[in-house]
Amino acid sequence: MNKYSLENYSRPILQMPHGRKKLLLHSCCAPCAGEIMEAVAASEIDTSIFFYNPNIHPKEEYEIRKDENIRFAKKLGFDFIDADYDKDNWFDRVKGLENEPERGERCTVCFDMRFERTALYAYENKYDVFATTLGISRWKDLNQINNSGLKAANRYNDLAFWDFDWRKQGGSSRMLEISKKEKFYKQEYCGCVYSLRDTNRWRKSNNRDIIKRGINFYEIK
Repeated sequence: MNKYSLENYSRPILQMPHGRKKLLLHSCCAPCAGEIMEAVAASEIDTSIFFYNPNIHPKEEYEIRKDENIRFAKKLGFDFIDADYDKDNWFDRVKGLENEPERGERCTVCFDMRFERTALYAYENKYDVFATTLGISRWKDLNQINNSGLKAANRYNDLAFWDFDWRKQGGSSRMLEISKKEKFYKQEYCGCVYSLRDTNRWRKSNNRDIIKRGINFYEIK
């Protein structure tokens, strides 16, 4: 028996840093967000979802991921903030880093850009904490994400970045359970055009079909 599975897990009451009350949660996609959103909902934390991901390519992929996140936010009763899709700004920021590997400098610049906008919105709209769903994925470098989040929060007085480790105590496995239960869209690459390129290169070199966007969804087997 897995004591951390959805069937057996008793969610603890989470406390935000320094006893703060109002959370702006940057979300990258519904599969990564599902476990975190359920966790903060169970702790009755005043939470709004902030969707700012101009890295996602192409626009059709962006809209699918956003719509799945909106669907789950509505189910849990969270406000959903739809930020700009300023992809031209993103391409300007990562210029010269097109051939960086996953977890490399391009990802740092990408995290910085998204968290700077999240922190600005939090500050201007009187949220005292912001966090991100990105860190729950084992494909990501948690230290890289947290460093970008802390750097963004330090731009403003009285704003904290919540660097909670959402992977611990079975968080990553519950993320998958929730994705199957909710039949979330199953994206097959991180999001940007370069991750799509590199994933398809790997697939071709291993005699696998290239990615077909918009057709795969999680399911309980």
